[in-house]
Amino acid sequence: MDEKSSTSLRDTVLTLVGVLVLLGMARYASAILVPFLLALFIAIIASTPVNWLKNRGVSSILSVGIVLVAAAVIFLLFSIMLGNTMVQFGDALPVYQEKLNELMAKITVFLSEKGVDIGSAGTLDALDPGMVMTFANTLLTGLADVFSNIVLIMFTAMFMLFDVIDFPRKMKAVEGSSSEKMLDQIALLVKSTNEYTIIKAIISLGTGVLIWLSLKLVGLDFALLWGVIAFVLNFVPNIGSILASFPAVLLALVQLGPANALVVIAIYGVVNTIMGSVVEPKIMGKRLGLSTLTVFLSLVFWGWIFGVVGMLLSVPLTMAVKFAAMNNPQTKWFGVLLSPAPEEDVGPPVPR
Repeated sequence: MDEKSSTSLRDTVLTLVGVLVLLGMARYASAILVPFLLALFIAIIASTPVNWLKNRGVSSILSVGIVLVAAAVIFLLFSIMLGNTMVQFGDALPVYQEKLNELMAKITVFLSEKGVDIGSAGTLDALDPGMVMTFANTLLTGLADVFSNIVLIMFTAMFMLFDVIDFPRKMKAVEGSSSEKMLDQIALLVKSTNEYTIIKAIISLGTGVLIWLSLKLVGLDFALLWGVIAFVLNFVPNIGSILASFPAVLLALVQLGPANALVVIAIYGVVNTIMGSVVEPKIMGKRLGLSTLTVFLSLVFWGWIFGVVGMLLSVPLTMAVKFAAMNNPQTKWFGVLLSPAPEEDVGPPVPR
């Protein structure tokens, strides 16, 4: 191996080791980093209306203030509206769990009468349907705990927005063409992340509203709660919309009966198919620049590091990792692996 290859290999290994150390530190410090990530998420979304106000002659300070105050008011109204529903659901949760356990016992007896001894194999014994209902309560409680630091999150987002306004001037003050190139690349990353986040938020909001109204018409209890869960979990790629349906379907089974439970399944199927398979691909297209496997693995990985918030932000975080990898010669191969397969190269035309 020549000296150049040896140096390149050493640099690659050192880079990977450094990344692993940083990820380990991130998991250890997740309690501090999660509010920071949420603040960054809010700042990215807020940058669009802030720029819109600035382009219409509003000062930077006033633009940031208006947008953040509006966001805080929306969040406060949303919390008040949802808080009472969460309390009622928490009080009723033991009753639903008991009914689900009774239903599971009836299914076990029915199958035993048909000669299917699933209970002895431990399949149904190991399945606790009440845990699915608890999942819904735990998800929203966990998010409520994170947003309990809403004042800190909003202040951090505010300072981020102020710093973003001055960031281009700081980069231009750095001598050399590399700073301009870096500024362009960072601007491209922020633009892509902004577009994805806003489109995903709008589609998720539409999904949540449709689920809420549809379940309200069916007569299912806590329809607003299931709409909020559908909105939140729609940010989780691939499996989020499926997970969101489980507690609502189980509640429909014990409250409304098997026939209406099938109706609830159909509602989730139709809404998620339209929004996730028709509307979202048509609007978003190939904006992500990530392979399907990468999106799924990023969900697992960031969820392991940052919990529920990591799952919700898995795609933007992975886009940032891909950006960093593609702009480092030692890790460019990793950025290529995260990307979709390039268009097939048919080669030069064959001369006749």
